[in-house]
Amino acid sequence: MKRRMALLPQLSFSILMALSLKPRHGYEIMKQAEEDSLGKIHIAPGSLYTAIQQLSDEGLIEEIEGEDKRRRYYKLTKKGWERLNAELEYFDNTMKLAKQRKAFEAMVGFDI
Repeated sequence: MKRRMALLPQLSFSILMALSLKPRHGYEIMKQAEEDSLGKIHIAPGSLYTAIQQLSDEGLIEEIEGEDKRRRYYKLTKKGWERLNAELEYFDNTMKLAKQRKAFEAMVGFDI
């Protein structure tokens, strides 16, 4: 039986998504998350490094050597890839359900 786990916070999910492309340093992670979200997510440095520490403590990402020795680079671990894939599977199933229920069209004609 699969163990239930809570969904990742949006910030953590965005960091894993940014690292799914390639290893990155903090500023690159912030910029990729902003690009991926079409400008809806802006990560402050303090929030970023707190989330990075949590993800690292959970074994989802790890620090690696990068081309610029003045920066810290991070990459997904095997566990991080597995967690990201589990999150994406959840969102894929949610999208299928929303389409089945025509949830995208449901608000048309309703007064809120």
